Amino acid sequence: MRFRRIDFSRFSSIKIGPTVDVLVLEKGDVPPSDRLLIGHANNLLVSSDPPPLMMLGKDFDYLKIEGERLIIGAATPTGKILSFCRRHDIGGFEFVAKLPGTLGGMLAMNAGVKAHETFDRLIDVTTERGVFAREAIPHGYRYAELPGIALEASFAIERGYDAVLAKELLKLRANQPREPSAGSAFKNPPGDFAGRLIEAVGLKGHRIGGMAFSGMHANFLVNLDQGVFGEAIALIDLARERVRDAFGIELEPEIKIIDR
Repeated sequence: MRFRRIDFSRFSSIKIGPTVDVLVLEKGDVPPSDRLLIGHANNLLVSSDPPPLMMLGKDFDYLKIEGERLIIGAATPTGKILSFCRRHDIGGFEFVAKLPGTLGGMLAMNAGVKAHETFDRLIDVTTERGVFAREAIPHGYRYAELPGIALEASFAIERGYDAVLAKELLKLRANQPREPSAGSAFKNPPGDFAGRLIEAVGLKGHRIGGMAFSGMHANFLVNLDQGVFGEAIALIDLARERVRDAFGIELEPEIKIIDR
């Protein structure tokens, strides 16, 4: 096992966090039970005092075709998945265009765009505990209860990469802010949109210190000027309180908060 020193104020997509040593797991390593697994930190908000962390190394960055299955290592970046599928005329992964992160993160939150989700064509997931079929893994809108650390997953191959669909899905990301963020701050509640609710309670563009809810899309928490963890948490708490008071709706964070 080896460690990688990571400055989360540079490494994470929201540009917040301390510099810590993260354990890197490669094939054959036994994941310790006292460390929290992270991916490429694209939906993470890391405090100044996080728990011990670990991440998957290059041994888990691969794609291969076996019969009618697409096998993907959990550390494989989304951009690499999209390029592979385009090159091999495989459909079903068009939605990962401009979706940051790795397969592991996609599996952990059943990431997707509109009606397209990671679990749609999933066959099974391999963790340190064994192989688990899709049907044995509780999952739904933006969540999955993985039975351990995802190391690899297999998907049913659908022939025919749809370039038109990829372009249409890519357009949906055009209204996302370009400032550092961790993606959507909250999950959309059933039948509604978190961004609409945040805007309705007057928080679109609202700023605390260096952090703000984007003036472009209210459900994006953006780092405007060296924002810190406490400022981000203050905005998250404020939005949840106002939406709860105004609509009786409990907003559930989509961003993963890493703190002791």
